[in-house]
Amino acid sequence: MKIAIVCYPTFGGSGVVATELGIALAKLNHEVHFITYKQPVRLELLGKNVHFHEVNVPEYPLFHYQPYELALSSKLVDTIKKHDIDLLHVHYAIPHAYAGYMAKKMLEEEGICVPMVTTLHGTDITLVGNHPFYKPAVTFSINNSDVVTSVSQSLKDDTLRLFNIKKEIKVVPNFIEADDRKTSFTDCQRDIMAEPHERIITHISNFRPVKRISDIIDIFNNIQQAVPAKLLMVGDGPERLPAEQKCKDLGIEDRVVFLGNSNEIDKILCFSDLFLLPSERESFGLAALEAMVNKVPVISSNAGGIPEVNLEGVSGYLSEVGDVEDMSEKALLILKDDQTLDRFKEGAFQQAMKFDISNIVPLYTDLYEEALATFEKCKS
Repeated sequence: MKIAIVCYPTFGGSGVVATELGIALAKLNHEVHFITYKQPVRLELLGKNVHFHEVNVPEYPLFHYQPYELALSSKLVDTIKKHDIDLLHVHYAIPHAYAGYMAKKMLEEEGICVPMVTTLHGTDITLVGNHPFYKPAVTFSINNSDVVTSVSQSLKDDTLRLFNIKKEIKVVPNFIEADDRKTSFTDCQRDIMAEPHERIITHISNFRPVKRISDIIDIFNNIQQAVPAKLLMVGDGPERLPAEQKCKDLGIEDRVVFLGNSNEIDKILCFSDLFLLPSERESFGLAALEAMVNKVPVISSNAGGIPEVNLEGVSGYLSEVGDVEDMSEKALLILKDDQTLDRFKEGAFQQAMKFDISNIVPLYTDLYEEALATFEKCKS
């Protein structure tokens, strides 16, 4: 099968999932073509079954904002024709499904039929997509996709509540590849970050307001008053500077390390004892899952799809959004002794294994086959 994948190439969860899905499909001997404005950050190797096609957007003084959707649609048409693509899989309703639909219509003018699978990831629905300016386009894009999936039941429910959707939405959860995330690094070097008696707490995100970065600092401050600990903050974004200032104001700047964006997430997680995810909204909680597969228990809010990932009392604990005190108390329950911590570490790993890529990719390939079967009459 020849599959074209459209995604954002950045550190965000949707781009990571789309890239790793494509790599997994290539390992199953499918031919995968990534189409986006730069090479995805997790796409390290190109080869016989993995290809990258860059979308170039010419700059014209006439345009105040350069028309990426137009350039993407044209690139899709060219790539699908040149490489005889069987199926298009777009991640995010806008702009990708919208551009994909336009490409499909252009191709139909030439007698070429290609089914489009659209995967909804969250921001395209609950934040950007629900804006009155975009809502009609999002609704249109979803309803005109051939197959629609969402990464959690929570996101599916939100989509049906916020939009007038006529298409069936199938839940296919995000995933991790456990075989690529072993916690046996010989150069883990935990002693670089903390003393042997200190617990290491970690948070990884894009530092947007929705991640409630201030809550993370407050939770850690409560933890470190009861248990010797260090906090690793991984990522970058608008809330980073206020968080750094808050650490100074609380007098804990020597206990908090801001690492910026990193491609070595697994090495960072290999010496972490607890992961914090107090988000106001999460469609799935991929960062929590990546922590769990590295045997790091999670303290999180109960927002969105997180309860579908973080199992209460097994892989960690859940609290109401903004309940810093409850999260702090539950964190200390996990960290209080090595035996309890080890139990939660193992529980986190076992829960994460339910989302191993080997269990999820077949769900996508079955949907691909279903979509292709409906298009046989179009091609004949």
